[in-house]
Amino acid sequence: MHPFVRLLAGFLVCVVLPRTVAAATPPLITPGAEWRDTQGHVIEAHGGGILQVGRTWYWFGEDRNPSLDPEKRYVSCYSSRDLLHWKFRGHALALSDPEHLGPHWVLERPKVYYSKSTHQFVMYVHLDDARYKYARVAVARSARITGPYLFLRSFRPLDSESRDIGQFVDDDGQAYLIFESRPSGGFYVARLSPDRLSVESPAIAFLDAPLEGGALFHYQGMYYVLGSHLTGWRPNPNVYATAPNLTGPWSTFRKIAPASPDTYGAQSTFTLKITGTKATTVIFLGDIWNPKSLSDSRYLWMPLTISGDHLLLPEPQPWTINASQGLTRIAAQPVPPAR
Repeated sequence: MHPFVRLLAGFLVCVVLPRTVAAATPPLITPGAEWRDTQGHVIEAHGGGILQVGRTWYWFGEDRNPSLDPEKRYVSCYSSRDLLHWKFRGHALALSDPEHLGPHWVLERPKVYYSKSTHQFVMYVHLDDARYKYARVAVARSARITGPYLFLRSFRPLDSESRDIGQFVDDDGQAYLIFESRPSGGFYVARLSPDRLSVESPAIAFLDAPLEGGALFHYQGMYYVLGSHLTGWRPNPNVYATAPNLTGPWSTFRKIAPASPDTYGAQSTFTLKITGTKATTVIFLGDIWNPKSLSDSRYLWMPLTISGDHLLLPEPQPWTINASQGLTRIAAQPVPPAR
């Protein structure tokens, strides 16, 4: 064959042979799987909550890493622009026993608010002794969202015992604290002061149900409150109730995941509403606790299915989100069972 013909044939082969191009795989949130930050370290943000500032979300939670100073309690802070990739921003709070509570004192469920009146960030936590008899909230403050936060004081909101706490900021910017009060047999929703440093009396609502792990959101004119039964570290069927107003009347409680006897192994800690350019999505944030190794407790994040006054936590599946649009998509991959 003439050299030119051989060259032309080779060129044509290169042109017409199909090329296999690997499609980009979107990052996924896989409920129950180990979740790592942008540096490859396991995310330590248990019992946490999320605050959005501008286009960035900040995730605060308990750092249960056993290598940390056992005399202190730590709250981690992570940031993300897409809810998929999280950067560790350090310990927003590293606190020594602030009230002389003794060995094995407790700091749980950190939640951070922003005060427009003072331009300060305020962190609430459940503060307790080893026997869970102290039953207070602690308040810390910082000029920067990532901290460090300075402990200010502890108190019993509305002069009531307070254990598990939850966070809610309504569409009008008003902030509320949710707290479980064991002697009262239920939990309160209480308005926070403009500086976010105190709880205003009287309570906005009292839900007469012995529940903890309180979470609350407002969606299309309806309020939804979630809670977990009092079974300690053991998962149970989490429930929800609805009301047209925060003050009620509240419906009876119903199971959030009727197909699962234990909410797929998770306990509610927060609900995150994403208002995008194309849709509004509400995400259930739950903890899959591992009491034998709390540092290895996992996270169950799933978009909720909402229709009128009906709420459903679907069976966990890997999924992804376009946070700017508010759109989610379920991926066809199995999820490892809760331990």
